[in-house]
Amino acid sequence: MKIFCLLALLLPLAAFADDAVVYTLVLKDHRFQPAELIVPTGKKIKLLIENRDETSDEFESFELNREKVLPGQRTTTIFIGPLEEGRYPYIGEFSEETAKGVIIAK
Repeated sequence: MKIFCLLALLLPLAAFADDAVVYTLVLKDHRFQPAELIVPTGKKIKLLIENRDETSDEFESFELNREKVLPGQRTTTIFIGPLEEGRYPYIGEFSEETAKGVIIAK
């Protein structure tokens, strides 16, 4: 019974991941590349963030309601959306001066 309940809880997450559009952001030299990422409106988005720096950073966006640590030399996954048309800025909290970007939903 416990296994059934666990599967029932995880099934919506699996469905979300299967139909998400995948995009990759790279954090290198404390800068996000690309600095502007254009995504479609109304679609679930799976962001793969490759931190190529040796040090950790933290992806933070108040507009996307997301905050996640990005360990150095690792790839981290963040799910967002579906988004309405607009601009959704984000930063690398540990490198605010240089690690800036925006997701543009069109």
